[in-house]
Amino acid sequence: MLTTLNTAYSDTRAADLAWALGREPLPALATLDLELAGATVQLRLLGASHQVLLEEERGGCSETVACIPGSSTPLPLGVAKRVDDWEYEFAARVETLSPGSFAGRAQELLDLVSGHPQGLAGVFPGSPHAFTALLAQCHEGQVHWRTWHAYPQDGQLVATRTKVGVRVPAMTG
Repeated sequence: MLTTLNTAYSDTRAADLAWALGREPLPALATLDLELAGATVQLRLLGASHQVLLEEERGGCSETVACIPGSSTPLPLGVAKRVDDWEYEFAARVETLSPGSFAGRAQELLDLVSGHPQGLAGVFPGSPHAFTALLAQCHEGQVHWRTWHAYPQDGQLVATRTKVGVRVPAMTG
């Protein structure tokens, strides 16, 4: 699903992005509700980037990558944590591309996500290549999502990859 976000482009640099786990739902400009691997997943586009909420009978998980006022947790390159009965893995990278490469890559990603039944993309006013996009999938009983945050003025593309799965208890004996 592709939408135009009726808001100012508030996170204007990749370096301004912060990561948070376990935040309460923030006001969303667009959402997409999915059922994956027995879990309810909500993809949320914020005025300041994205949030993913996952709920399942064993508990929930909330990931926020956004410009969060007062947040002191910059975007990490990688995180692996236990959250209740969940194993949570997160990775991020920032690519800097030439203007021509950026435009082509941005359009490729928007086409991929907007045409996918489990994808949500929002374009910010002012530039067709200023966007946030999320794509969720289920693989081997785990929920995966990827996100892209585009900053055309700097030629930067922030890509994240998350995997959440139920922790398998250790065998005793």
